[in-house]
Amino acid sequence: MGAHHSDNRTIVEPGAPGKACDGIPLAQSEAFLTDLLDKVCERMNDYRLEEDPVTKEKTFKRFAPRKGDKIYKEFKKFYFYSDAYRPLKFACETIIEEFEDEILSLITQEAHQLADTLCGEKSGLCETPTNHTEL
Repeated sequence: MGAHHSDNRTIVEPGAPGKACDGIPLAQSEAFLTDLLDKVCERMNDYRLEEDPVTKEKTFKRFAPRKGDKIYKEFKKFYFYSDAYRPLKFACETIIEEFEDEILSLITQEAHQLADTLCGEKSGLCETPTNHTEL
């Protein structure tokens, strides 16, 4: 086995290939985080493009339920796709590729304001910090 649970946290076992002797939390292991980042952009089709009727500003909003939601199993029986997601997925992949080291560093430091820190301070992609509840 490569991992075990301790205090509700999965730990990479000591002596696991490429891991520290004392074991590290799986959520902080570089391999786990890299795999997680690789999968983030695959979920861009969980969002839809909306246009504000007043400002005409276009934004992506999450419409898909999350795994813990009661309707999740039924929802996942259907596949939604639109070309509108391609630019969002491409942007996601570009940001992750460009800022992967910073993202991994922030996650391993358990940054409480990950989205705001990445968006504003690290990448400079956002003008002001906002509440990123959709992430």
